[in-house]
Amino acid sequence: MLLDSDAESDVAYELCQVVGRAILPYRSSGDFGTAFFFQGGDDPVGESLLTAADLVGGSSGELGLRASVTEPAGVAPAVISEAEIVPGWARFPGDGVAVLPTAGLHRYAGDGGWRWRVQPVPAGIAAGPEVVARLGADASSALVLAHGVREDGSRPLEVAIERVVRDGDAVLITTDLPPGYVGAPVFIVQAEPTGEVSPYCLGLVLPGVGAHPVATFDRIRAVLPATPGDI
Repeated sequence: MLLDSDAESDVAYELCQVVGRAILPYRSSGDFGTAFFFQGGDDPVGESLLTAADLVGGSSGELGLRASVTEPAGVAPAVISEAEIVPGWARFPGDGVAVLPTAGLHRYAGDGGWRWRVQPVPAGIAAGPEVVARLGADASSALVLAHGVREDGSRPLEVAIERVVRDGDAVLITTDLPPGYVGAPVFIVQAEPTGEVSPYCLGLVLPGVGAHPVATFDRIRAVLPATPGDI
């Protein structure tokens, strides 16, 4: 669904209110990206952190923390080294996805005397196969919530309003995205058969040149473990 510019801005604002605290900056071996919390069901064990597989796997990964995602104020560190988190990332290179069960993140916070205050992307808006199938060669509005990289090194939360298409089995954002956007969640809006309009988290941004493939949630769900804390 292609929205006009005013509607795109309205959707971007609402997404920041609803899931803005799901999204965190990530850095590994000089590569900048984004990760986000996803709640796969009502059971807390279904919560995971997601990003692109190409970003993770080394020993130097760091997850950045914004003041708004932790409490009480001033207790949590500015960054968490992935080497300190057990269980660590599970990589699925064939699908482009990396999954970090959040049990270790919550233990790390508790040991440090603080707790997470996040807004995971809920399972209810994760795009299923029927949502992906409704995409086509005609461009739809795509909103990417990510932590970009400013010249001064800061990593603010940003929204890029782009276009997404489906070409056969591939789903693509049709332009280059700025540094820091790989791994970020991609949102779209679709009209339902009932006439209602619904937002969906389509998936996450993968590396690309000139365009970026999207690992859609039908692929992501296939690799999410049934009990992430047991990885």
